[in-house]
Parts: sequence; structure tokens; C-alpha cells
Amino acid sequence: MVRATSAALQGVCLALVLAASAAQAQPAAPALWVNALGMPFVRIAPGSFRMGSSEPVDALARAYPTLERWRFEQLADEAPAHTVRITRAFYLGQTEVTVGQFRRFVQASGYVPESEADGTGGYGYNPAYDPAASVRGDAFEGRDPRYSWRNPGFAQGDDHPVVNITWHDAHALAAWLSATEGHRYRLPTEAEWEYACRAGTRTRYPHGDDPAALARHANVFDEDAAPYWPRWRPQAAPGHDGHAFTAPVGRYAPNAFGVHDMLGNVWEWVSDWYAEEGYAHSPRDDPQGPATGQVRVRRGGSWHTWPLYARCGFRNWNTPQTRYTLVGLRLVREIDPPQSPRPRGARR
Repeated sequence: MVRATSAALQGVCLALVLAASAAQAQPAAPALWVNALGMPFVRIAPGSFRMGSSEPVDALARAYPTLERWRFEQLADEAPAHTVRITRAFYLGQTEVTVGQFRRFVQASGYVPESEADGTGGYGYNPAYDPAASVRGDAFEGRDPRYSWRNPGFAQGDDHPVVNITWHDAHALAAWLSATEGHRYRLPTEAEWEYACRAGTRTRYPHGDDPAALARHANVFDEDAAPYWPRWRPQAAPGHDGHAFTAPVGRYAPNAFGVHDMLGNVWEWVSDWYAEEGYAHSPRDDPQGPATGQVRVRRGGSWHTWPLYARCGFRNWNTPQTRYTLVGLRLVREIDPPQSPRPRGARR
């Protein structure tokens, strides 16, 4: 009986040694990876965080004194703050997808973005357009065939984030990359996005709670952008971020996870359908959002976003067909599972 137990233990030990050797033989996913379109991706490790916000209305009113109280009362979809566990590592775009990267995708794939395919165009900046005189009071002119991802009405270089991108356009880019490269690309889930945005923090912004410091860390609606929209000047973040419109990606310091522009520059589509009370029913591990819906979530604020709406926890949404001069994307590339070690003598 003793000999049988010893043999069993020896067998277990041998199995553990072989498993450890196999694990060591599998190269770890590198911290930074660049794909065929020149998109850099950062490895995001698994972990837990507090998602959402339950900050009292009075506290928000004190922090943003120029805004009406009803704006804070409309933030109930950020609650309840709840613990979420991201159980698998993933690659996240180190920057937002750029104009140059999207152009290379269009040229290589033949894909026609929705702003061109349906003939209605997108939105754009026109200095002669007066938001106060428009029917909707929108800050931008559109839809109009003059505007698309190629032309948002202001100058962009290839290193600026692409805008006027619909959710379907973002999905098409991810699908084409998946088919072309053999890795699975997709939009981040809302939980993955906020986990990467917070990067271990619990404050309103990765730099802290102070909205007055935001312009030093992100491209938002500030004193550089305010002269173009004087009616909204009181809502501008104090200071100058150096850009009235989009900024080249990666211009501001990365967060603790090594990711740039999670707040500001452009809104970013995520994969989830939107549900106002979704957090109350969300699972703890790797939530995917509702199974169905009418509108998709976008996150992070933009170069035209007021500080209240550029917080880590703020949620926004649009129909998947929406194309707007503030909306772009960032992709996830899933980390390929390790291959099982091939038995000795097996044919290749």
C-alpha cells in the first residue's frame, strides 16, 4: 500500500514537472505588439476593479459649478459601482486607430465606409455654420456628403485619430484584420475599456479628481477649442491642451497601463449594447453587456467634450449607423491560446 501511494505521488510529481516544462516552452505574449497596419497593442493583464460611479449629485455639483443640476441627475446609469473581474489578458490598441491606418485598411480591403456607401456623408466643422440657428442645435453641420472619415471639416494628418466612423465600420475593420492575420480582433467590451482607462485608479480621471487639471492630461474642450464655440466657453476646461481639434495620437502621457488617450481626442466605440440599468444585472466576471439593444455604447469623451463627460465612468451611446466628427475607435486583439506541446514522435 505504501509502495502504491509512493508510485502515485511520483506520477503526480512527474506530471507537474512536464506541465511546468510545457508552460515554460510557450513564449509569453510580449508587452507590446504591432500589427500589419502599424497599430501598436499593449498587453493588459487580468485583474479586478470597481466599475461605474455612485458619486452623489451634490459632490458632482460642487466639482462642476457651471453646470445645471439636472445634468448630474441624469448619470444614474453609472450606478451602482460594482466589482468586475477581467479574467483573461488581452491586447488593447495603445492608441486610437489613426487616419493613416484606416486608409490602409480601406485600400487593402476595398471596404466602403458607411459615410460614403449610403451617400449621406457624415458631420463636420464649418465656421459658417451657426449651432444656434440650426434645428437641432448641434455643434456640427451634417449629415452632408462633403463630410466623411476623409474630411471632418478640419485638417488632420495620418497620425490623427480617424473620425466619422460608424460601429459597423469599426466591426468591419476588426473582421478584416481577423481574416487577414489569423488573430481575433474586436471592439473592447465596456468593462475592458473602463478597466484599461482606470488603470488601477478609482478617481474621476486617471490623474485624479480635479477637472481643472484635465487639459494637462487629455485633449478635451478647453481654452484652445472654446473660441470656435463661444456659447459653450463657460464649460471649457481651464488651460490649454495645445489642440483646438483632434491631436496626433499618443501626444499626451500614457496611463499606468501604457495606453494613450483613453480620455479625450475621440469617443471610442465598444462592443456592448446600451442598457440604462445594465450595471444592476451585470455578471462579476467578464461582462459582455446586454444580448440585444437599440444603441451601442461609446466611451472616453473627445476633443470637444466638457470635463464632466470625460470621466472614466461616463457612458454615452448612439445607433450603430451614427457617424460623427467626434467618434472613432480603438481595437482589442485577443491573445492566442498557447498551443499544446506536440508529443514526441508525432508527425508534423
